[in-house]
Amino acid sequence: MTCAATSGSACPRVPERSRGGRFEHLAGGGDRRQVANRFTAEDLVAVQTLSVTVPAPVALDLLEGPLGTQLSELLRGIPSDTDLSDADASVVADGSPAYRAWRLLENQYKVGWVIAGKLLARKRPRLLPVYDRVVRCGLGHPPSFWTDLRTALREDDAALHRRLLGLRQSAGLPETVSALRVADVAVWMAHPAPGHRCP
Repeated sequence: MTCAATSGSACPRVPERSRGGRFEHLAGGGDRRQVANRFTAEDLVAVQTLSVTVPAPVALDLLEGPLGTQLSELLRGIPSDTDLSDADASVVADGSPAYRAWRLLENQYKVGWVIAGKLLARKRPRLLPVYDRVVRCGLGHPPSFWTDLRTALREDDAALHRRLLGLRQSAGLPETVSALRVADVAVWMAHPAPGHRCP
């Protein structure tokens, strides 16, 4: 039953920026101890706040099927309490559990690299960044995004990482917001208007 049917008025629209702000924190976060190594219905709702939807067959497989079991095994090999700036290069390298989880998700029916990345960013917000077409365009198509971002965050005694934490503080955001999420929002805010042709 819709809002209009029950109240006689149109349903209130939640601003897109407000929806995206719930991505990391919905239901306590995807990386909280009780659920850090399995996908939940809350994770599927959380990625919808970033304007993507996991196809129903894949969603069911994540929650109740062998895909969820496979990803749980891989998630156990991905640190949940480590910032990308502090992680060893092997954690995000080709062949790592994180990379294998991303490839497994990417190859599912109508998922692709954008949804796969957002699902993993929900489970490991401090370690794995959101990577979508806006970020890719804004950063000039880096050849290996996770690895290149890790390098950038560590340069000059982690100057970029500290800058992101400073932006978080100046914006009045809680410490539970990851530096990677601050970077994602900064790129989106600086990106040209929709419809801009990415080089």
